[in-house]
Amino acid sequence: MDPPRIHVRALGQVDYAPTWQAMRRFTDERDDTTPDEIWWLEHSRVFTLGQAGRSEHVLAPGDIPVIKTDRGGQVTYHGPGQVVIYPLLQLKRYRLGARAFVTLLEHTVVDWLANFGIAAAPRADAPGVYVGDAKIAALGLRIRRGCSYHGLAVNIDMDLEPFTRINPCGYPDMAVIDLASLNVQKTPKQAATELVSLLQTKLSDASKAANRAGVPTSHQRP
Repeated sequence: MDPPRIHVRALGQVDYAPTWQAMRRFTDERDDTTPDEIWWLEHSRVFTLGQAGRSEHVLAPGDIPVIKTDRGGQVTYHGPGQVVIYPLLQLKRYRLGARAFVTLLEHTVVDWLANFGIAAAPRADAPGVYVGDAKIAALGLRIRRGCSYHGLAVNIDMDLEPFTRINPCGYPDMAVIDLASLNVQKTPKQAATELVSLLQTKLSDASKAANRAGVPTSHQRP
């Protein structure tokens, strides 16, 4: 059986709240025949608090809105120049549990950065991807009815000042960097195209491995 077809949607720069509601609606309304989707975009400036988020980690939001959301994790910042990737997937199609999916997303970023000679790694105590002690990608998911939404945010070329207004992911004084700080010049569109392509390859490999193992993927091509 062929790997599931994934529709990729480029949404441009969009506000957080309506995009979140659209993800929830897509997840609630889908069934076993619904093709998976990957959305990539940039958000207008916003702080988001995950389900475990504590308001004391929002130090001085100023004019940037704060939205309580239903993803995992603590507080993070989204803004222009950061690529956000939302994989809306039925995880059983890829034989992926939640932990394995987090690992796949993290290693998508690690492998992408390796193309530029940048050594990066996840951290066991704080999901995301780090170059040294500095965070370059944040990750927060929600799994509902066996399907994922929310996802991954990778800092490409952005104003990093808003991260000083929070304790990123609940960690005081955590350093945050972007790709431009590492002397790699990419537009968000270029970065998103490369990251999504690599993510699709990793998901296809996971689906093929599941098929070889005889695990039903429960999908139909549209």
